[in-house]
Amino acid sequence: MSAQALSSGSAARLTAVIGLALALGYAVTLTGSWLGGDWLIDAHGLPVANDFVNVWAAGDLALHGHAPDAYNWTLHKAAEVRAVGHDFNNYYGWHYPPTFLFAAAAIALLPYTTAALAWLAATLCAYVVVASKIVGDRVGIFVALGFPAVLWNATAGQNGFLTAALVGGTLSLMERRPALSGICLGLLTYKPHFGLLFPIALIAGARWRVIAVGSIVTAAMVALSFIVFGRASWQGFVDWLPITSSVVMGEGAAGWNRLQSLFGLLRSLGGGENLAWSAQAALALALAGVIAWLWRNGAEFEIKAAALSCAALLATPYIYMYDLVVLAIPVAFLLRLSLARGFLTHEIAGIGIACLLILIFPFVKAPVGFAAVLLVAALIAHQLFAPQNARA
Repeated sequence: MSAQALSSGSAARLTAVIGLALALGYAVTLTGSWLGGDWLIDAHGLPVANDFVNVWAAGDLALHGHAPDAYNWTLHKAAEVRAVGHDFNNYYGWHYPPTFLFAAAAIALLPYTTAALAWLAATLCAYVVVASKIVGDRVGIFVALGFPAVLWNATAGQNGFLTAALVGGTLSLMERRPALSGICLGLLTYKPHFGLLFPIALIAGARWRVIAVGSIVTAAMVALSFIVFGRASWQGFVDWLPITSSVVMGEGAAGWNRLQSLFGLLRSLGGGENLAWSAQAALALALAGVIAWLWRNGAEFEIKAAALSCAALLATPYIYMYDLVVLAIPVAFLLRLSLARGFLTHEIAGIGIACLLILIFPFVKAPVGFAAVLLVAALIAHQLFAPQNARA
């Protein structure tokens, strides 16, 4: 008896229906949060401060000629308070390189609440377009919209959609449009910790044009940011980076259980900092070796792309739930492969469990996102090593 649970057509329709149902659920949840004063606008009609406020405030400072102040916690917090028109308890730090100030300044041209909606809408569209192109079917739209991390990124006002669009764009354009792939890779340097394994894969796979264009785009953005925002902005970034690392990674100011990494898991279980860093480094080195081997051999590109995008999430210690929108990219590559090969029962179940782990995040105090990434990594490994006749 075949291990195949559903035909490709049936599986695609089922996936689309589930994705649509989840997306509608997210829309209802966000609408309820908005009406209840917990999202975008509070009960007093004032903007709600969430992670987006750090972007708008940094952009506003840059627009007024004070870009270096984005790296001064006191001055940046004051700009955040001005952005929403009221004080609030938390501080949402600006931890990005000055190259990202271009995007922040552009969005800060809009009023705060309008900017927040425009940011989410624009980056969501980019992410959905990329994911749907990867799957190669309209089902990709529903997969992208229904992926559970979408809800957590939207509620936080974060940049997970943008990161996923750039990771997915780099990989999906690599074979046919390497120059555009390189542009996406260069833009991804706004979050450099997600690109740690990309040079290894590109060198192993001899993707020289992608490397060249990505390097040129990165160098151009750095040079332009020096000219526009000044040397002091880069000095501020360099000076505050170790302080930020000490507070977040050393002291756990944001909460260990919120870090969806091996580092976060070990710290949440009571492990020491040295142990956590050693284990994370060992994992990153092992992943680098696997990615170098995989990108040199004759595996299908979907497997290589899925493995790289998944490994990028495992390699970094600094990753939050909203970043796991990126996990939709390896899932999309897996779906593309399964639509061609046929779906197996455990693949459908595995993706479903990974999504469930992300969905229950607010209700458990554990790095369930890390477990979800590991589960997707296991599915990728099975696609690589499972005999093809298992799908017959």
